[in-house]
Amino acid sequence: MLNRRRIFRSSYSPPSRWRGVALGAAFSFVCVALVGLGLPANLFGSAPREQDWQASAATVLVVDGDTLRLGERTLRLSGLLSPERGQTCRTSSGVGFDCGATAAQALARLVQGRDLTCKVQGRDHFGRPLGTCVANGEEVNAALVASGWALADGNADMAGLEATARAAQRGLWSYLQGAPERWQQR
Repeated sequence: MLNRRRIFRSSYSPPSRWRGVALGAAFSFVCVALVGLGLPANLFGSAPREQDWQASAATVLVVDGDTLRLGERTLRLSGLLSPERGQTCRTSSGVGFDCGATAAQALARLVQGRDLTCKVQGRDHFGRPLGTCVANGEEVNAALVASGWALADGNADMAGLEATARAAQRGLWSYLQGAPERWQQR
C-alpha cells in the first residue's frame, strides 16, 4: 500500500471547545455590570400596575364599545363587556343593526366634549391597560352598563346596574330576542 503524503492542509481548524464558554462568561459579566450600574428595573416594558391617566376632551377617541384612545394610549374599560363592532343584532320587527357600533356610539355620547381621568389597574389578555374612567364626575364604566350597552364582568356593583338596566329594558335589553348570545344567556 502506498503512503500518500499530504502536501497541503486545510485552513479550517475545529473551534476550541472553550471558546463558547468564554463568550458566554464575557456576555454574563457585561450584563451583570450594566445592571450593577443602575439601569432602570422596567427596562423591558414592565410598567407600574397602577397609574392615573389624564386626557383632554380633544384627545379622547372611541375605538369600540369598551375601548378608548387617550392621545397615544389605548385603554380598555374594566369590569364590562360590550358587543364587538360588526356584530348584528335585530329589533323586534327583525330589522338588523350593528349593535357593536351602537354601543360605541353610546360610549361616545358619554365622553363627548369631556376631559377624562382614568385609573389604570392591570392589563387584559391582549396586554392593553385596563382602567376605570371618570368624566365630569360620572364613572364612564358604570354609566355604560347602566345604559344597557355593556354587560357587567366580575364586578358586584356593576351587576346591580346591569340588573336595573335589564328590568328597565335599556339599551340592548330592549332587543333581547335579537341581542348577542351573551345577553340572551343572562
